[in-house]
Amino acid sequence: MFGVYVTHPQVQIDPDVPVPQWGLSPLGRERAAKAASLTWVRSIGRVVSSDETKAIETAHVLAEAAGVTVEIQHAMGENDRSATGFLPPPEFEKAADWFFANPTESFKGWERAIDAQRRISDAVFNVLEGHDPKVPIAFVGHGGVGTLLKCRLLGAPISRAADQKGGGGGNLFAFRLADRSVTCDWTPMEFWQGIST
Repeated sequence: MFGVYVTHPQVQIDPDVPVPQWGLSPLGRERAAKAASLTWVRSIGRVVSSDETKAIETAHVLAEAAGVTVEIQHAMGENDRSATGFLPPPEFEKAADWFFANPTESFKGWERAIDAQRRISDAVFNVLEGHDPKVPIAFVGHGGVGTLLKCRLLGAPISRAADQKGGGGGNLFAFRLADRSVTCDWTPMEFWQGIST
């Protein structure tokens, strides 16, 4: 069976609200709803989310369609960027480039990429250790740590080349539960059709 790592789609950006408390924008909610209408979502037996608002909102849309509850995994949060606070999109993109290019160093107090990778990987692997591999599972979180997890599953160096393409998030990659091998690269959540058997 399969696992998917889903990143939250577009958010309502508000510089006056802490980033972990940002919720989905109308477009983000619309995309999550489109994804939830797909057959693969109804086959999901577990939905595990980070504890940040945008991820939880996405997870609830998917979980409702799957008929399951959302499990919260606090260690699945996005890389800690609180040291700099909100950065306008152009500055954030430059900072993200630096974060991925220098995984053993901290960008102005951010959590290092190697530490964030260890944290997200441990969180996901700990869930999978006790999970029935015959039951599809969805992890819902954030693009940065999702890319770090994908690099770990691929056995590849940390690189932004493995990141989602285009802005806004709302993508997923899939992996086999039997051996944790990646079977599908980043794909918009509302376009993925699942794994054929």
